[in-house]
Amino acid sequence: MSTDPAGEPIAEPPDDGPHRLPDHPPDESAAERERRPVLERLGLAAIAVVMAVLFAGVAVAAFVGGEYFLASMGAVGCMMTLAVGGSTLLRG
Repeated sequence: MSTDPAGEPIAEPPDDGPHRLPDHPPDESAAERERRPVLERLGLAAIAVVMAVLFAGVAVAAFVGGEYFLASMGAVGCMMTLAVGGSTLLRG
């Protein structure tokens, strides 16, 4: 049997820690992101193209093997990877 009154928390929240949110809103200038260099954007886009080709290979192999759900998931993965790679390249 517990002696704690009903409705009260069992544990106390930590006073401070590495994941505590600041008490004040972040500075506006700190919120602005710095653009990546062109070489880094090209490298990330190239990695995205390689991953998209791998997803497309999975989609084709699954379609040939009769696994249509896996084929659609591979095709969606291919398209999403290309979209994110393109946005990384253009937006920076």
